[in-house]
Amino acid sequence: MAILKSIRAWARRIKFDALTLWFAWRHPLTPTWLKGICLFVVAYALSPIDLIPDFIPVLGYLDDAILLPALIWLALRMLSPDLLRNCRSQAQSWVERHLHRPRMWAGAVMIVLVWVLALWLLWLWWQAR
Repeated sequence: MAILKSIRAWARRIKFDALTLWFAWRHPLTPTWLKGICLFVVAYALSPIDLIPDFIPVLGYLDDAILLPALIWLALRMLSPDLLRNCRSQAQSWVERHLHRPRMWAGAVMIVLVWVLALWLLWLWWQAR
């Protein structure tokens, strides 16, 4: 049961770090290029739709278990320590006031657009054969 507790703690940390990136995206001292990265990661993390649907065996959970944590880790490493500390305190305040997880429908739109683009490219490839 200890491993289950550590997995749950890790999952909560990932969610909290995604929320931290939300506040970093909105923070005026975050550089513009980093805001773009934060927005992408937050949109993907808070999207109600996965890039790889969970019903696909093995691959469906890879984005949740590997891709998303890696993107969050990378984006957090790019933030300055002071900015990261500030955004983490804002995220902690938000968590204490709200019971629900935020959703970002722009992330869902982004995921749908990626799938539409992939299907369109596949269709073009198929037509060229």
